[in-house]
Amino acid sequence: MAIFPSRTIAWYTARMFLVRVAAFMIGLTVILQALDLLSESGKVLAAPGNTEADLWLYVSLRAPQIIQLFLPFSVLLATLVTLATLNQNSEVVIFKAAGLSAHHILAPLMLAALGVAIANFAWNERVGTRASATLKAWQDNEFRKLPVAAAKPGQSWVRGGDDLFHAERVTGRDNATNLSGVTIYDRRDNRLVQVVMAASAVPMRGGWRLADVRLFDVASGGLETRPRLDFATDVVPRQFTTISINPNFIALWDLWPQISEQRAAGKPTDVLEAAAWHKISGPLSAVLMPLLGAVAAFGLARSGKLFVRAVIGMALGFAFFVADNFMLAMGNFGTVPPVMAAWAPFLLFLLIGEAVLIRTEE
Repeated sequence: MAIFPSRTIAWYTARMFLVRVAAFMIGLTVILQALDLLSESGKVLAAPGNTEADLWLYVSLRAPQIIQLFLPFSVLLATLVTLATLNQNSEVVIFKAAGLSAHHILAPLMLAALGVAIANFAWNERVGTRASATLKAWQDNEFRKLPVAAAKPGQSWVRGGDDLFHAERVTGRDNATNLSGVTIYDRRDNRLVQVVMAASAVPMRGGWRLADVRLFDVASGGLETRPRLDFATDVVPRQFTTISINPNFIALWDLWPQISEQRAAGKPTDVLEAAAWHKISGPLSAVLMPLLGAVAAFGLARSGKLFVRAVIGMALGFAFFVADNFMLAMGNFGTVPPVMAAWAPFLLFLLIGEAVLIRTEE
């Protein structure tokens, strides 16, 4: 009933697995980074003042993204190579002769994969998010030197019922919020009735108080000016002060509070919630790889079907990645709930892997 009946065998298989994970990850990172650098080096050096040092800066920002993306693939390839090697050398037969079951053989690999998943999660949230945000800002600036300056309040679009609000500048928070360059598209039954333009707006009970107002009536085409107008609406100040966020640039522990703030402001959060849950389920997929690749470990090597078994294991692994991306896309479209979008592929392939293992080996 022990999970690891033999500590020697457990350490032997886990060490073999981890060495191959590191080898595949280093090899993939070096090759893919070199190919990426060949395509982007011209853009980096084309910016005025950039030198070879900026190429190394680009590598330091791009490499964390490559590691984040391809670590699960490295775990899958390492699983297949490790299990195929054990099978080829008849070590699986020896393990079974010693009384180990298929789950006993896979347990050290799954525990090691769990350690890889934890390291992957920490790497993604501490290094990957910061590198991705910095690289995106650098790319948007066409690889020119980024000025060190405080972010300026940007324009904001907000929807309240059928109406659309646009503010060129937003300052302050809560009741002290001040909007500048306000345009309100007053719609009824999805038809534009009038356009309200104001120099500024401040919150009031049940709506907003507009100053220096111009009213454009769509039906008549007339333009009316007023010094002040109280516009009744359900739009609250928080909807303007909560900015749009990219979950790829924010660590999980900072993302959840921002999701709560977006939800309190009445903004849709399904895409953010799916991304937040996937920050956990994505790295944890490494634990599935030994289970999905287990088909390569069993069966007699002399039967000549070892290569076929390895291909089946690889197919199961890549099928998981396809299903994972598909469900995440469905979650982004709002077709499925965020939790299901992040966790359904993991649970489905966990059951598939267990079913195949129990039916064929246990």
